[in-house]
Amino acid sequence: MKDSMETLTALTDEELAVRYMNGDNEAFELLLKHNQSKLFTYIFYIVRDEEKANDFFQDTFIKIITKLQDGMYSPSGKFLAWCMRIAHNVIMDEYRNERSSKIVEPTEDNDLSNLKVDSVQETNKEIEFVNSQVLKDVKKMMNKLPASQREVVYMRFFQQMSFKEIAATTNVSINTSLGRMRYAVLNMRRMAREHGINLDLY
Repeated sequence: MKDSMETLTALTDEELAVRYMNGDNEAFELLLKHNQSKLFTYIFYIVRDEEKANDFFQDTFIKIITKLQDGMYSPSGKFLAWCMRIAHNVIMDEYRNERSSKIVEPTEDNDLSNLKVDSVQETNKEIEFVNSQVLKDVKKMMNKLPASQREVVYMRFFQQMSFKEIAATTNVSINTSLGRMRYAVLNMRRMAREHGINLDLY
């Protein structure tokens, strides 16, 4: 016998996902209600286009439903992080070949040897800036970053995810996640310099 909606609302998303895999369709209605806004915000922040974001959102939820119906979710991790991982794969499949000649991109093995040592040493100060300032100008610069770098910045500073969690969600190593953050900060520093925005700490 199915539980009432009131009983279902007391369950975590992870428990609701298990209920849906066991055939409780009402559980999925709650999962959708709990997560659709956060998931769409994540997708929109990466692609910066409402029409594309809607398409990716629909594709993502089709995959989420399919994977749940196939019993492919394990409640050992947070449900939203699992959904974000699926969304990440959907987006990256589309943008895998996205490149920009003006943006510094890491090599396949995430080698930072082509960068000046002093630039890398300054990264921590720059990250502190991103973490402590109002972010109005920084947000504008984030929007100009490649999808992979914009994504890690979003997860780190807007979702407060650890680099371990970011690595798991985006299916890369922790070093690659850290490298993407370094390149994102270096790119934002370059853009700030070009537009006369002062990023000095006080």
